[in-house]
Amino acid sequence: MSDSALTYAGAGVDIAAAEASKHRIRSLVESTFTAGARGTFGGFGGMFRVPAGAKAPLLVSSADGVGTKIKLAIEARRHDTIGHCLVNHCVNDILVQGAEPLFFLDYVAFGKLDPAVVEHVVAGVAAGCRENGCALIGGETAEMPGLYTPPDYDLAGFIVGWVEEDRVITCDRVGEGDVLVGLASSGLHTNGYSLARRIVAERLKLAPDDDFPGDSRSTADVLLAVHRSYLKALAPVRGAVHAMAHITGGGLPGNLDRSLPPTLNAEVETTTWTVPSVFRVLAEAGGVSRDEMFRVFNMGVGMVVITDDSGAAAVRASASAAGVESWLMGQVVRGTGQVILRGGK
Repeated sequence: MSDSALTYAGAGVDIAAAEASKHRIRSLVESTFTAGARGTFGGFGGMFRVPAGAKAPLLVSSADGVGTKIKLAIEARRHDTIGHCLVNHCVNDILVQGAEPLFFLDYVAFGKLDPAVVEHVVAGVAAGCRENGCALIGGETAEMPGLYTPPDYDLAGFIVGWVEEDRVITCDRVGEGDVLVGLASSGLHTNGYSLARRIVAERLKLAPDDDFPGDSRSTADVLLAVHRSYLKALAPVRGAVHAMAHITGGGLPGNLDRSLPPTLNAEVETTTWTVPSVFRVLAEAGGVSRDEMFRVFNMGVGMVVITDDSGAAAVRASASAAGVESWLMGQVVRGTGQVILRGGK
């Protein structure tokens, strides 16, 4: 071969590293296979059998990423939790419509592929899939030199679940006098990290291993806490649910309104729970206003369930059995489809 001959490796794409990555993750992927999974690891397409006994199943799908939380994982050199966050986020999104997960696919893109990092990321994805009874039946690992600067990479996930058509949860059952049940988040989940990272780096000047103010854990432990799944807490009581809202980007005002009819408001009493210290620290250090905090972060509320009084008791009991704190946080009143935050400063 002449000195002028070019190769794929010379252009920045290492096929050998890609093959090594596949060998590393095979057992992780296969550990998630459920009864519906078909085919074998490494196929061109993933296959999954529709659940036996389904009468009029609707498939419910969603796609998401973990935002700039991934940058914290890279800086902390901890790659085994963000995949778990990704799966749980997607599970919660389809749970809002009453669906339970069937299968998941992931996409990881690198500037320079690192098989060890791939393995850790997929280990997190597999852990999330096992937690939620969801099969990881496919995915893609891409190496794109010039697009990402090492050690940066990106992660996205795609979920498909199912629900019987007559059990889809919409806002149609929401009525005046319904109550709001809040379910506790496990931290920032996967939203608000662009602001949080700036506050932590520029105002608090904290490194990943530094103690986080007011907490016994490190900064990395606090900010990389896994996004909580609410499937086990809420799946047993879906029949009692009138509507749900997964509190992600946009906070309570930008997500709870998506579960309201246009003639009703949700009045949230913000004094009914104690906002976790991580949010108070970020607000104080960043000089962030209360309204902005509630628009950017979940403020300790990961999911809101709208139901009636008897349904609220069932939801809270189910959440408690799953180890998730819950509380009554407001009510539904006549209005124009808005979320009203009451109490606090």
